Amino acid sequence: MNVDYIIVGFGLSGLCLAEKLGREHKTFVVYDNQSQDASLVAGGIFNPVILKRFTLAWNAQEQAPLAKDFYTELEQYLGVKLVKALPILRRFNSVEEQNNWFDAADKTFLEDYLNTSLIKEVEGVNSSYSFGKVVGTGILDTNRLVAAYKEKLLNENLLVEKSFDYDELSMDSSKVNYKEITAKQIVFCEGFGLKQNPYFDHLQLVGNKGEYITIKCDGLELKDCMLKFSFFVIPLGDQFFKVGATYNRDFQDRYATSEAKEEIVSKLEKVLSVPFEVVKQEAGVRPTTKDRRPLLGQHPTYKNIYVNNGFGSRGIIMAPSAANWMFNFIEKGIELPKEVDIKRFY
Repeated sequence: MNVDYIIVGFGLSGLCLAEKLGREHKTFVVYDNQSQDASLVAGGIFNPVILKRFTLAWNAQEQAPLAKDFYTELEQYLGVKLVKALPILRRFNSVEEQNNWFDAADKTFLEDYLNTSLIKEVEGVNSSYSFGKVVGTGILDTNRLVAAYKEKLLNENLLVEKSFDYDELSMDSSKVNYKEITAKQIVFCEGFGLKQNPYFDHLQLVGNKGEYITIKCDGLELKDCMLKFSFFVIPLGDQFFKVGATYNRDFQDRYATSEAKEEIVSKLEKVLSVPFEVVKQEAGVRPTTKDRRPLLGQHPTYKNIYVNNGFGSRGIIMAPSAANWMFNFIEKGIELPKEVDIKRFY
């Protein structure tokens, strides 16, 4: 089998790259062993604003509109509902935070997201300092997206649901060979699995474990918006809510822990004024970097081996832009943004 690309890994980074290649009429095959848990466990929040400091995420003014259009087009292409517009209510802890909010709302780009009309109360939530409303945000159903796209690839015989064996990969100056497949290029989109990749295990990828709980809370009136305090509270319907996520760089495995559950529950009990029941807990490992920028680029020795990784908690907004950058870099020779190019580590 001859293709233009082999893609290894099928979280959001691999999916967005596959879609870009398809739109550009490039052939590919995907290898995935269902280990991209960060994309599937994530809350799916589409939010370009860093709500701790009231600033825009890096390059968000360019990435956010592109991402929104990208996922809307995927909805039409796949015939499934993926995106739900949902504002965020940021719970203030002090008058100082209120003042910082108003200062930020006057800034270019942020003025499109931060509403200056404060919301006094939300039924079921304790607050002495009101809430600020973030607009232009929403939820992407990442599980539905990945499942629908995988079904499409399976129907077209373009998805191999097996672990990738690095020992089976060989290459020369013009191609790579993997078992029965010959490709011009191979791109690794493995998430935290990149730590086991012998071609890129030298990169400064840092695992950051995140855990969510799902609660049942009949007294919380939060149907048409998300809540943000220390954690996000995301409405799932029928008075179920997803709450999280934790951040933990010192972890032993991918499994949910009682410590994380206790951390979320204890903070949630201080914020909610109504009882709730924990019905589910999930965990995943985000692929992050020390400088909080993705890992994109070409292997320094093997010129047809590439990496597209390291999006942390910002993959929903970053991944479509990264797919464009990677395509333009590989196919057109357009340099990657220096902030994301893995050359910064060489």
